[in-house]
Amino acid sequence: MPAPVPADRILVDLLGFTGSRGGTETYARELLVRLPALLPDATFAALTGRVGAERVRGFFPGAVHALPWVRDDAVSWAVGAVAGTELFARRNGADLVWAPANFGPVFRGTPRVVTVHDAIYDEVRGSVGERVMRAATSTLMRRSATTADRVITVSRSAATAIRTHLGVAPDRISVVHNGSRDPRPQPDPRATVARLRLPANRPILLSTGNRMPHKNFEGLLAAIAEIPRDRRPVAVIAGGREGDPLRATVDRLGLEDDVILPGWVSDEELEALYQVADLYVCPSLAEGFGLPVVDAMRREVPVLAHDIPVLREVGGDAARYSDARSPRTFAAAIVAALQTAPGEAQRREAADWAARFTWDAAAQGTAAVLTEIIRSRRNTP
Repeated sequence: MPAPVPADRILVDLLGFTGSRGGTETYARELLVRLPALLPDATFAALTGRVGAERVRGFFPGAVHALPWVRDDAVSWAVGAVAGTELFARRNGADLVWAPANFGPVFRGTPRVVTVHDAIYDEVRGSVGERVMRAATSTLMRRSATTADRVITVSRSAATAIRTHLGVAPDRISVVHNGSRDPRPQPDPRATVARLRLPANRPILLSTGNRMPHKNFEGLLAAIAEIPRDRRPVAVIAGGREGDPLRATVDRLGLEDDVILPGWVSDEELEALYQVADLYVCPSLAEGFGLPVVDAMRREVPVLAHDIPVLREVGGDAARYSDARSPRTFAAAIVAALQTAPGEAQRREAADWAARFTWDAAAQGTAAVLTEIIRSRRNTP
């Protein structure tokens, strides 16, 4: 009888998982709950840090190992990725390392797939101080990507940026689009977000994301300030930690009565906000995918986005676009979008467009890449 084929041992680098890093963590959670069914002959183990271990155990389909000296800061995360992941993989006989959050080990060793969501550190340069702070991260991303056996990325636009800025050959990049979650409407959305005290007689503008410079929330606030007070919507900008850095700009522009900064919201609150929103706005100067644009369209919320290729790739003809670098131009686009809301047929078309981006499809594409790399390295003499 032939010897049984050993299980594929896949180590997932979740050292950067803290529960507060937005899109990359959504990506990891959504795929990891689906991958075991697609890879029934594989076993999964996670390597995470002290802060994220309990959160990871809540969804991970295998053993979770924590490095206690990796905390929630970028420095210890980077040191863990460079010094810890490959060592752990070798000691535990991993067949493959998958790093789903932009970077992992930086030297060749155990076969490795890294998901690089974007090349934003190179596309949006920021101030001198920001460039200095981001230089180490950019270097690690570049080194991790160029030494990986395969890079997965989440859009054609991101693939172009990775080739251009990180120097990864096209034949080593696989594009697997992100997915979006099915709507889970709340029975009483206003009650769900009662803590936000949303006014009943003003349009609601929703935007979400972390406070990284490329998100351009400063530009969105400047645009809102350009709108006359009697036509100004109430903007809910979810995301950010306690002591939101946008607060100072809100105060400086005199938008205290026009902008709500709720911090990170629960899944139920976010669903309720989509239900009560009259417009979703994405002012980002760069994105790897633009998941909130898809999520909003799936919930039949009109979308206005900054006019860049990646947001046109995911938004298609179902979204509106304008130049978010110009406060006056973007303000006019916001007003126009609120005044000329799409009809029911247009909202349904937008939802149908967005529904093509599913986590099931993303998991299938990812599983295919992981399997290919394991098989190719096993067959290499």
